[in-house]
Amino acid sequence: MSDFSIFDGHNDLLSCLWADKSFTGDAFFGERDGDLSLEKCRKGGFAGGFFAVWVGGDPGTGPDPMAVFREFPAIDCARAHQQTIAQIAILLRMTRARPDAIRLCRSVAEIESARAAGAIATILHIEGCEGIAADLDALHVYHAAGLRSLGPVWSRPNIFGHGVPFNFPASPDTGPGLTDAGRRLVRECEALGVLVDLSHLNEAGFWDVAKISTKPLVATHSNAHAVTASTRNLTDRQLAAIAESRGLVGVNFGCQFLRLDGLKNPNTRAEDVLRHLDHLLKHLGEGGVALGSDFDGAMMPDFIGDAAGLPNLLAAIKAAYGPELTSKISWGNWLNLLGRVIG
Repeated sequence: MSDFSIFDGHNDLLSCLWADKSFTGDAFFGERDGDLSLEKCRKGGFAGGFFAVWVGGDPGTGPDPMAVFREFPAIDCARAHQQTIAQIAILLRMTRARPDAIRLCRSVAEIESARAAGAIATILHIEGCEGIAADLDALHVYHAAGLRSLGPVWSRPNIFGHGVPFNFPASPDTGPGLTDAGRRLVRECEALGVLVDLSHLNEAGFWDVAKISTKPLVATHSNAHAVTASTRNLTDRQLAAIAESRGLVGVNFGCQFLRLDGLKNPNTRAEDVLRHLDHLLKHLGEGGVALGSDFDGAMMPDFIGDAAGLPNLLAAIKAAYGPELTSKISWGNWLNLLGRVIG
């Protein structure tokens, strides 16, 4: 068990459970092969995080998953709406069946209450809003169901904007920014107290959100472009804007976003994570950096493996920065940020 409680900026458990037909979420409480299970979370000190709803591409439309350049086409919105509801329902069933183990949280107070009770605190997040139409009616329904965070796009276009394709080495400046519908979405999220996630937005979309938003700018699972020149990582200019807003970046554990060579190679070391942490801390300060694993959605370094391996990472962070800053990175910074956005 880790010495530190860990709040994590991103995982894809719900889409994996949906794909595996575990519609009740029972697999999470058993011995599933993925990165997250109840046993692995408890062993690793994983005490909470953003649980993402993500809809995969239409059959036969995806590029080679190992290619350096991967551009994804738009997907069918009716299918996305159905799957979004289905994945939200999985989380609702899980939290209803085992509130002793996992709880849906709508505020920082509920997160802290779950932690005190020994239950995993979940923030419902939508990654890519194909399941929301331009009228935004579904946004209000999802908010009533517990939604407190969303990314307007994943790495593909939709009615709200343009996701950044995966490429290395390359700039995140890959196309146009938010649409008019995307700007309305950001404003409505601000009115509702829903965090707007900048991960997967291209650079033009990032700056459009920055112009509109009065809230801290947040990238839940991204790294430093100056260290690893992936389109999914953030430039120093973007980091400066996040810092000015008193925002936050959650460090992504995906090997290709950490390594200097940008490869999907699990032989990725703690030093690769620390290199990004050093850069982000320099640009964002001690209050602007946290964790955003991408568990169940990206290739994990061998030294972490899955949620049970989090103590290996935390030991390296503690050795580099000491216990006080490690506690901020692992838990405190996310809770401070959420208190200023969702309440």
